[in-house]
Amino acid sequence: QDDNHMAAITRIRTALIVPAAILMAAGIAGLTALSGMGAEARSASQPIGQPDLQVENQSCLACHATPGMQIELSSGEIRPLTINPDTFENSVHGELGYACVQCHTNISGYPHPPLEAPTLRQLSIDLYTTCAQCHQDKYEATLDSVHQKAFAAGNFEAAVCTDCHDPHAMRSIEDTPRTEIPQTCRQCHTQIYDLYQSSVHGEALIGEGNPDVPTCIDCHGVHNVEGPSTRPFHLFSPQICAECHADEELMAKYGVSTDVFETYLADFHGTTVTLFQAVAPDQETNKPVCIDCHGVHDMRPADDPNSDVIKANLLATCQKCHPDATINFSDAWLSHYRPSPEHAPLVFYVKRFYDVFIPTVIGGMALFVAGDFSRRLIKRRREKPDG
Repeated sequence: QDDNHMAAITRIRTALIVPAAILMAAGIAGLTALSGMGAEARSASQPIGQPDLQVENQSCLACHATPGMQIELSSGEIRPLTINPDTFENSVHGELGYACVQCHTNISGYPHPPLEAPTLRQLSIDLYTTCAQCHQDKYEATLDSVHQKAFAAGNFEAAVCTDCHDPHAMRSIEDTPRTEIPQTCRQCHTQIYDLYQSSVHGEALIGEGNPDVPTCIDCHGVHNVEGPSTRPFHLFSPQICAECHADEELMAKYGVSTDVFETYLADFHGTTVTLFQAVAPDQETNKPVCIDCHGVHDMRPADDPNSDVIKANLLATCQKCHPDATINFSDAWLSHYRPSPEHAPLVFYVKRFYDVFIPTVIGGMALFVAGDFSRRLIKRRREKPDG
């Protein structure tokens, strides 16, 4: 019986070991082939020894592409965890082949480390400095912005990188429609957005989709965002307006004269502001710049009944700086026009008179002085005794 029992065990072992050996051999051969194929593919995509980033992303998206995936923070707030694979692949990060783990550096396996941030806001604050790993220059530029200054002063609602740029869906600035830029700023600056939307610029951009008009970042900057609370921004704001209003080709497209900007520089206000820009760029001046008369975000066409510079409202605008001004004060302004026979003819002809009169008088005096000097010199030589 023992011999029969041992023989049975031997037959069972043989029945198990032989197929297992066959399977193992086949598995080794298959792995060897896959390894060779993988090495070839890896050599074409990334250095040997580096992880296959696309495979790693697929591993992450195997879970995170699940609709409705979310987590509840200790504050009771819900953090969505679902990532749309198509959205990410079409984002600037996806197109460049970045991997999830390059930003989420503390994720190396499953289960993931628990989220320690108690609120959604704290989570954004904990993660946004990750952007500095690749975008150091942009990150450093934000440190001088009004957002980061407010953040450093204790306002933790001030915008950080991820408030403006969704890392899973962001596109390059060239691929981002200009109409989306004010929408981004609107997340925090709702009242300012409403003013901008009804302005001459906002109506053209948001209402008509005109890409030629300025958006928020054209005036305030992208990462080094500045606002009117900073003295240099207010003082140098005419240069911002000049980006468009001194562009003859662009202004001709819309029938707007560049005289608007050039006549400002030529008058007392603009000349004084220009001197301050050159001599004391960090000092405030009480001389008006463009936004003091036309508005900041609510700029309107000059023929709009609600415009601050329309004739009916102009006196009130001047009285902001000149409280004793009367109607004659505002009537004397040429409204950024150059004098012409059609517009302000009296000023035009007086100017023409002085254009001739002043050079004639000065030129005549110069000739008189030159003649008198020559006469005195000749006279002195004649009176000099021969020696």
